[in-house]
Amino acid sequence: MIINRKELAREKVKELQNGFSAFAETKEVADLIKRELAKLNLKVHEDVTDVGSWFIPEKAN
Repeated sequence: MIINRKELAREKVKELQNGFSAFAETKEVADLIKRELAKLNLKVHEDVTDVGSWFIPEKAN
């Protein structure tokens, strides 16, 4: 099975837009997520661990 990393990142960004946390197992996917978030100007907290990165949406003031 071939995994399209760009599509995976887009799905994770959709989760974040809906208020859910998202996890990226690789640096490549995390970088794609960050790029998409920058385009959308969506604020998140990123928690980088040894096994991947958690993206947690920040609440709007």
